Amino acid sequence: VQLQASGGGWVQPRSSPRLSCVVSGPPSRTYDMGWFRQAPGKEREFVSALRRNGATYYGDSVKGRFPISRDNAKNTVQLQMNSLKPEDTAVYYCAASDHHYISSYLRRDTSYDYWGQGTQVTVSS
Repeated sequence: VQLQASGGGWVQPRSSPRLSCVVSGPPSRTYDMGWFRQAPGKEREFVSALRRNGATYYGDSVKGRFPISRDNAKNTVQLQMNSLKPEDTAVYYCAASDHHYISSYLRRDTSYDYWGQGTQVTVSS
């Protein structure tokens, strides 16, 4: 399976862009999907996860702002980014897990088997 993330770029604070992760291969609903981000000089951080059964999970820094969803027709997983802040600046990665982990494991980047190439999001006025 291959993952292709897109939708990043330079965006203004408080704007609401949407990131997309196209899954090439089996349907995205075959996997538990996740989004992570990494800012310069920082470790990769969990952003959001979407289980096969539709359950969603969010990191504390984005909870209530970045809803995750799946578009089965397009075989994509989307991350709607609302109320952006400069501290949201990072490279955003989508990932897919073949396994059936308990929900807490979905916050670990080591739980994912496949990764997209990342898309840069820069929040600045």
